[in-house]
Amino acid sequence: MRDHYWVISGNELGAALRRWRERASPPPTRFGSVAGSRTPGMRRDELAEAAGVSAEYIKRLEQGNGRPSAQVLNALARALRLSHPEYEYLCLLAGHLPARVGRVPHEVGPGPRHLLDRLGDVPICVLDAAWTLLAWNAACEAMCGVSMNADGRRRNLAWRAFTEVAEHAWQSAAERRFRQTIVADLRATVLRYPDDGWLADLVADLRAVSEPFAAMWELRVDHRDPPHRLTTHHPVAGEFTVDYDIMTLHEGDLRAVVYTAEPGTTDAVRLAATRLN
Repeated sequence: MRDHYWVISGNELGAALRRWRERASPPPTRFGSVAGSRTPGMRRDELAEAAGVSAEYIKRLEQGNGRPSAQVLNALARALRLSHPEYEYLCLLAGHLPARVGRVPHEVGPGPRHLLDRLGDVPICVLDAAWTLLAWNAACEAMCGVSMNADGRRRNLAWRAFTEVAEHAWQSAAERRFRQTIVADLRATVLRYPDDGWLADLVADLRAVSEPFAAMWELRVDHRDPPHRLTTHHPVAGEFTVDYDIMTLHEGDLRAVVYTAEPGTTDAVRLAATRLN
């Protein structure tokens, strides 16, 4: 899972930046006016200073080299005085989802509900962009021990992953990669929803109470792992290994986590056994 869903060629990003820079009003001189003997627009060094980056970096971007971070995109948009549609276009050119106004959406629309219904025998859960559980099927509850009565932060997988010893604890080397995926996705979500106070408090408290989370957060890794295999210890079915896939559902900015086991294997038999208890 990634915080971007496509990356258009760097040349298109560079061309757009040049157009906007050449259109932008140059900054006034210290005497309050703009020098008359110059070409229209902002120079690279002026844009660089306004955005807090180097002129060489602006040059590389305009030449189609490099992929700016979400923070740099925000700074460039402010310096160039882009409209909101232009800012969104800039983000798409760079392969990022633009920042959104308000809180992380919590609504599960008909599409995800239909997915839960169709995959009734396959463990699947739906989460919001902050990794809070919104919906799941009975197979997922049986496998993971998800409680329908859980509330508050106990429904947040990031909080549970870093602060609780889960009843069905993950005991494989992939656990760390799974947690890194959560942290990287949370970082992208914070950038998209800067006004969500609940999300900001969640991240601040995780950094305060969990050293592993704080260390992963400081690494600033913008990385999502591909699907992995996890080993779980079920109190009745015993130990078995499943594949998990994390999918981004653009309807509502949701995530779906799907757990499967290779058909005909002992893992598949034990996964099915979780639904019988």
